Amino acid sequence: MQVKKNRTFSMILLTVSLGIVTACGNTSEEPTAKPDDSSKQTQNESDPNASNEEVEPETKPSTGKADEDNSSLTKEQYLVKLNEMEEEDRNGEVGTTTVELENQETERFEKWNNELNHIYGLLQEQLSSEQMEQLRKEQREWIQQRDEKAKKASLAYQGGSMEALEYVATQASMTKERCYELVAKYVN
Repeated sequence: MQVKKNRTFSMILLTVSLGIVTACGNTSEEPTAKPDDSSKQTQNESDPNASNEEVEPETKPSTGKADEDNSSLTKEQYLVKLNEMEEEDRNGEVGTTTVELENQETERFEKWNNELNHIYGLLQEQLSSEQMEQLRKEQREWIQQRDEKAKKASLAYQGGSMEALEYVATQASMTKERCYELVAKYVN
């Protein structure tokens, strides 16, 4: 009786495992390999031990129509925009190698960091000087915490090929969360 239960359990486990592996497989007909873009990576992106000297997001003057549109968005509209960006992340093609995954996470981090910079620039226009000074202080502390958490998360893979991937993935996720936080807290 016990042997039969073990076999049944093993078969169910095997079936579920195969289903998961099949679902995670690449279903596109085009090859996912891209030209090697690793030469574009900076030392900081590929080395989680590198020091990030970033103090606060860079804010660039609004020059494009998208920037102007963002400044007139309500909180609800901005949250919808962030949700759409997040949906793009979820529905994007997933790499199959560690290098591809790391490149994708680097792109995701850059996308969310650029959006964070746009939000920060918008808030510079909307907040009083006292509120902005408080936000600047809070942002500096947040950047330090983000990088420390990314470093700690990457240490689980210390010396392995996943270390840099985990570092940039944690930065990307935390930066996305920070975008939502700033919009929820400060945008009218």
